[in-house]
Amino acid sequence: MADPFTCTASDLLPLLGGAPNATAAASYICDRFGSISTRLTEATYAIDNTYLLFSAYLVFAMQLGFAMLCAGSVRAKNTMNIMLTNVLDAAAGGLSYYLFGYAFAFGAPSNGFIGKHFFGLKEFPTPSADYSFFLYQWAFAIAAAGITSGSIAERTQFVAYLIYSSFLTGFVYPIVSHWFWSGDGWAGAAKTNIGNLLFGSGVIDFAGSGVVHMVGGIAGLWGAFIEGPRMGRFDRTGRSVALRGHSSSLVVLGSFLLWFGWYGFNPGSFLTILKSYGTKGSYYGQWSAVGRTAVTTTLAGSTAALTTLFGKRLLVGHWNVIDVCNGLLGGFAAITSGCSVVEPWAAIICGFVAAWVLIGFNKLAEKVKYDDPLEAAQLHGGCGAWGVLFTGLFATKSYVNEVYPGKPDRPYGLFMGGGVMLLAAQIVQILVIIGWVTATMAPLFLALHKLKLLRISSENEMAGMDMTSHGGMAYIYHDEDDNSSLPQFKMGKIESNGVPERA
Repeated sequence: MADPFTCTASDLLPLLGGAPNATAAASYICDRFGSISTRLTEATYAIDNTYLLFSAYLVFAMQLGFAMLCAGSVRAKNTMNIMLTNVLDAAAGGLSYYLFGYAFAFGAPSNGFIGKHFFGLKEFPTPSADYSFFLYQWAFAIAAAGITSGSIAERTQFVAYLIYSSFLTGFVYPIVSHWFWSGDGWAGAAKTNIGNLLFGSGVIDFAGSGVVHMVGGIAGLWGAFIEGPRMGRFDRTGRSVALRGHSSSLVVLGSFLLWFGWYGFNPGSFLTILKSYGTKGSYYGQWSAVGRTAVTTTLAGSTAALTTLFGKRLLVGHWNVIDVCNGLLGGFAAITSGCSVVEPWAAIICGFVAAWVLIGFNKLAEKVKYDDPLEAAQLHGGCGAWGVLFTGLFATKSYVNEVYPGKPDRPYGLFMGGGVMLLAAQIVQILVIIGWVTATMAPLFLALHKLKLLRISSENEMAGMDMTSHGGMAYIYHDEDDNSSLPQFKMGKIESNGVPERA
């Protein structure tokens, strides 16, 4: 039998000998076997689609994490605004990705630059992609948009959010994901034509340190740069002035939600789970690689958090929970590229370096008077770029061949003895993402700025966008650096007569 999962009556007849009705018996057995094989195939599809749907739900739950993180990182007078933009990223991104984005990213067959099928999910699903795959990729697209919203928080007009979010999720991000994740893309490691891989390797960006985090971070960099810093962020002498977010509790809550969601972001990027590698026995398969990926993700984030804790303690003398949370997320952003192809010990190195990359870029941002309320460009752009390079240095040969099969001599990490070709491909990815996002998002933000659609007025910025644009404050709170003339409320000391002292 050529295929162990199929049979024909002619295959079984010699085994049945000259028994009466041997042909009928052989046909019956093969029919039953075929029915079982079909059921197993259906069960495999069901298990893999359920796994992918669950992963999609986890990644979508990261939007709640982004919302809490953003809310806690801005001043109270802008809470409703930043929360609304997070809802907008998901809603506007849903429509734009459905109409255009998915087709540009995965509309095969296509050329190496852009997809050209499945607009509005026409003629969908296909044998290679079901609705669960669309949902998963949409959750990634809106994550990139959410990163950008943090960079331009507290000073951006609402209409600008609508425009950039739709453009980013419907065009800019899908093109990048097509290049590196589609089977037709010109630079991906999972390219269908494995004889024509970039540098014989293709770019390994498994879950998107470059595709998601760098795209969102570089877009945010240009938005914040063109807008300029928030009022009061730097004094007249150019010295940095901290405009602290109003709730560390929300930041910690958001960070834990993002941590939880990252277990869908990284391990979920396998897309399937019921697959045997056939290398170490029946106990080892893609389910093992999924578990390993969760471990490397955990170790990188944990190491980055601890490194940031002690590093910032040495530099500024404080144990700062906000810095630790940002360091944690920086470690996650970095490991996202190589999480499936590196050893757990290498993930510790990744997180350690990511923490210092974030600290260094934050120092540079202060020097050049760049203002990013959530450190999004430094965190996602800087740590994402480090993660792409890290993969080119530490990718392990056996894991690379498991995750990207079909080419046993594929290059792997430089420090693991795999040569420089994978690292060269990773460097190309960094450069083309910077170039593409700059060429598309910088003109968009500049046009919005020229049309006076980007930044709010100085009066509205001082008063806060909740009061001026959204009908009222999210809750009664007084920002310690707020000197506006709007009525504010502060807790007063209770005197012995039970009457609160006026603040």
